[in-house]
Amino acid sequence: MKPVIVRTREELAAARARVEGTLAFVPTMGALHKGHLSLMREARRSADAVAVSIFVNPLQFGPGEDFDRYPRTFDADVEACAAEGVDLIFAPTRDVMYPDEPQVTLKSGPMGEVVEGAARPGHFDGMLTVVLKLLNLVRPDVAIFGEKDAQQLAMIRRMVADLNVPVRIMGGATVREPDGLALSSRNRYLSQAERGTALALSRALRAGEDAAAEGPDAVIGAATAVLDKAATADPPLVLDYLVLVDPATFAPVTSGGEAVLAVAGRVGATHLIDNVHLQLGKEH
Repeated sequence: MKPVIVRTREELAAARARVEGTLAFVPTMGALHKGHLSLMREARRSADAVAVSIFVNPLQFGPGEDFDRYPRTFDADVEACAAEGVDLIFAPTRDVMYPDEPQVTLKSGPMGEVVEGAARPGHFDGMLTVVLKLLNLVRPDVAIFGEKDAQQLAMIRRMVADLNVPVRIMGGATVREPDGLALSSRNRYLSQAERGTALALSRALRAGEDAAAEGPDAVIGAATAVLDKAATADPPLVLDYLVLVDPATFAPVTSGGEAVLAVAGRVGATHLIDNVHLQLGKEH
């Protein structure tokens, strides 16, 4: 059975009122891939009904970023949702989400100004604003976000705690291609040669993971060696950041314990991110 597709706030409210039992929600910007589908399956395991949103949010794109060319594949997305048994799709237009120019928006604070936030100023302000709006409109019991966007997930958890939003936030494991490249809607931008260079991101994370027992310096050193080589490839990887951070706060980690090794870089015009969770000082 195909999901119910709603586009306005009124249609969403009516459809939400018809949901029986608990509702799990997967917010997306469309261009769905296997990573999104894995989140939908987790949603199905977590609640009686599943809702997905498809909305390319202009507030989280900075000047010169890829808002206009971001892939929009709505018909294919609906088919993918139907195959996963999604019950409800909310696909608003910009006018529905932002009927007036927003005057009151969220600020991500210091946590949103580091790592990916430093590479993309204002990105997390726009992301948190739209996520809060979607949570208020859909009113799910649980919302599920991919762990590939580790900083995004950490910030949403902090927002929900700080603002007392009545929803449980879950993370879904990163899904990778057989060659290790983390699935992303932006992967379709990559040429064959660019994709070959982009594999350095996941290789660097694996190298860092292999060095986790030796501590933070060894992790960064092992990952940096892979990235330095990729910087001389054709085409080159232009590194945005490589950091070892606390998974809850994204503050730098300099000793043992749980950490996230996060990396981002540009290959051609495409910005790609990836990360891995580590236990520093322990064999993995």
